[in-house]
Amino acid sequence: MLSLKLFPTRSFSSRRVLITGAGGQLGNEFARALRSQLGRDNVICTNIFGSANDSWVNEGPSGYLDVTNKADFMRVAMDNKVTQIIHLAAMLSGVSEKNPAGAIRVNMHGVENALEVASSLRCAVFIPSSIAAFGPTTPRVKTPDETVQRPTFLYGVGKVYAELLGDWYARVMKVDFRSLRYPGVISWRSPPGGGTTDWACDSYFQAVKQGSAYTCFVKPDTKMPMIYIDDVINGTLKFLEVDSSRLTRRTYNMNGLSFTPEEQARSIQKAIPQFKQTYSPDFRQAIADSWPESLDDSAARNDWGWSPEFDIDRITKEMLKNLSK
Repeated sequence: MLSLKLFPTRSFSSRRVLITGAGGQLGNEFARALRSQLGRDNVICTNIFGSANDSWVNEGPSGYLDVTNKADFMRVAMDNKVTQIIHLAAMLSGVSEKNPAGAIRVNMHGVENALEVASSLRCAVFIPSSIAAFGPTTPRVKTPDETVQRPTFLYGVGKVYAELLGDWYARVMKVDFRSLRYPGVISWRSPPGGGTTDWACDSYFQAVKQGSAYTCFVKPDTKMPMIYIDDVINGTLKFLEVDSSRLTRRTYNMNGLSFTPEEQARSIQKAIPQFKQTYSPDFRQAIADSWPESLDDSAARNDWGWSPEFDIDRITKEMLKNLSK
């Protein structure tokens, strides 16, 4: 178990950020970006597990936090005088279906605690949502910001709960709550962690590791919205810095690009001609089939200037280059 690791204060910013779930794919990236922007002492990273070798532990204040423990959550936030919470602690879609009790505890009670701590301490709070917040009755192509949200899997239920509860805290308790519905996130720094969109990451990892083959867990023509990690981080940080008066909603769609496993395989084959991809759909196929193919993110583009930079071939180039190092 990690104890809070303190560093001598080198700088002070009026903005002090607490990141939960810092050991995950997004947490590591946000920690790196924010410590570069605000100074390492002003970004406090927490996770429920970790080791002394983890970058988020070594590069600034860090420690253990179980987000389902409200008293500990409050203590860490108060002790570190945080002004903003980035609440990333969550169990992903595939894992949530296998451990529903744990998913309810972490994904729902953890959100309750994050919002209550933010309300009590007058902190801003960011809690990412997901395409999982939609369901089979949602329009699948260019899914709008406001539409039917009836997810049939537990991870999505938790995301809808976070969106609605956060909206209530914003309206009634005047908390600066913000959220973005992320597509599948592709990153080379962290291996896949059990999500339904993880095939888009896993294929790159296996292409470099195996050199020739990957067995995908969804069908070859399963089109899903994806986004590269650099677009996620840059876009989110821009969103968090926008004055609240410019926002027309508290939760926005954030689209990157949409592609199928088959299209991704062809992109990889441009660099690794011998790469082959086979298909063996598992329980995640049903989850994927209930999610959108693409998102309408016109509100994000209009309100705060969102614009992704990476297409599939540029993503492939970046992933293969960095994974090969």
